[in-house]
Amino acid sequence: MTSSMTAFTRQQSEQEWGSLTWEIRSVNHRYLETSIRLPDIFRGLENQIREMVRKSVARGKVECHLRYTAQEIPGSSITINEELVQKLLEASARVQKTLGERRSPSSMEILRWPGVISEQMLDNKTLEANALSLFQLALADLVATREREGRELASLLGQRITLIRELVAEMRNKMPDILAAQQQSLHQKLENLKAELEPIRLEQEVALLAQKADVDEELDRLDAHLSEVERVLKTDEQKGRRLDFLMQELNREANTLSSKSIVVETTRSAVAMKVLIEQMREQIQNVE
Repeated sequence: MTSSMTAFTRQQSEQEWGSLTWEIRSVNHRYLETSIRLPDIFRGLENQIREMVRKSVARGKVECHLRYTAQEIPGSSITINEELVQKLLEASARVQKTLGERRSPSSMEILRWPGVISEQMLDNKTLEANALSLFQLALADLVATREREGRELASLLGQRITLIRELVAEMRNKMPDILAAQQQSLHQKLENLKAELEPIRLEQEVALLAQKADVDEELDRLDAHLSEVERVLKTDEQKGRRLDFLMQELNREANTLSSKSIVVETTRSAVAMKVLIEQMREQIQNVE
């Protein structure tokens, strides 16, 4: 299965105690790089999340972001730390005595002191369990999206492989006629110039022309590389790096065809191949 490295997913869960929202974005990258942003109370999940990504994704830059919005828990109650309040009053009295003041802190000032009021909170384990469960759903959706886009990439690559094969077949079929026309043209030029060449020398010139224009080997290698691309696309292994290498090899053969071209027609075919190969190379940058 061919997978793309580019995908995005967003999963949200609404509960009576609040909402959790996971956003996961992945883009192409040479290796697997995972970045995670979590609210402070979920920091303990980072290693688990990183490991879950590693098991599901082989390559790409993956950004995971969790948002948490707390809601008031039905039936929750406010508890006052009376021991802390007493200590604050005693400390205030000592400070007033030292400074010669008689003003006592107001009740609202006491209540605003950190730790005086404690609100009933949801168990952190419950929050973490919900966050992990939602992350599994988000990650599965991300993987499915990457696979869906990967199928589209494989289809586009297949279309271009077909077009290149057609150009290869067309060039292979036309080369005998092209060589024959070039040999006839060479004979005509020599005759027009009334040049007198020994038959052996003439044969050497014709043989040199045929050797220069012989592209059978390049066409064979193009066919072989295209078959390998098709094989790699059907495997379950990581494909991106292997396909990128094959694009280099295809481009090398297309360049050689262009340099050996002896007529405009074959030059145009070689250029068309190079355009198609470059399009494939750009698409392969997103293949996992």
